[in-house]
Amino acid sequence: MSDTFQNPIDKDKVTDTPHSLEYAHHVGSALIKPEDKGRIKGNAISAMEHQTDQQLTQIYEQMQLLAEQAKKITTRKEISEKIYQAEFRFEPIINHTYHLYETKEGGQVLSVIGPNEWGRSTRKDDFSWQATVKLLADHTWEILSTAE
Repeated sequence: MSDTFQNPIDKDKVTDTPHSLEYAHHVGSALIKPEDKGRIKGNAISAMEHQTDQQLTQIYEQMQLLAEQAKKITTRKEISEKIYQAEFRFEPIINHTYHLYETKEGGQVLSVIGPNEWGRSTRKDDFSWQATVKLLADHTWEILSTAE
């Protein structure tokens, strides 16, 4: 009998660095599963799409708010221009409410009489109510309501 030990395991199946193997090298090793790269990419794309959709929705809502604010400013400017071109025979007082009317001839009239305060007057038929406004301290007009 020979005293030399012969290893029955093939030398191609043995390594000095088992921690670098891409598979478990003994029964107690951590379970190693191959990654499903398609699933990982799919989850990442789904998360990215959800995040960017949320951000786009926020930007769209901000754009709508800005568009509404721009529309209000434009309306306020148009009515203010009409008021300063209107005929009125009094000095408007800050923080008081006034009413803008359009005459049959197309002119503008600023009045202290509201659209529901004409009573039996036949003159009310000569005017078309356009807006109710309040004079602010900086001499701009706050629009309280409009005919539109």
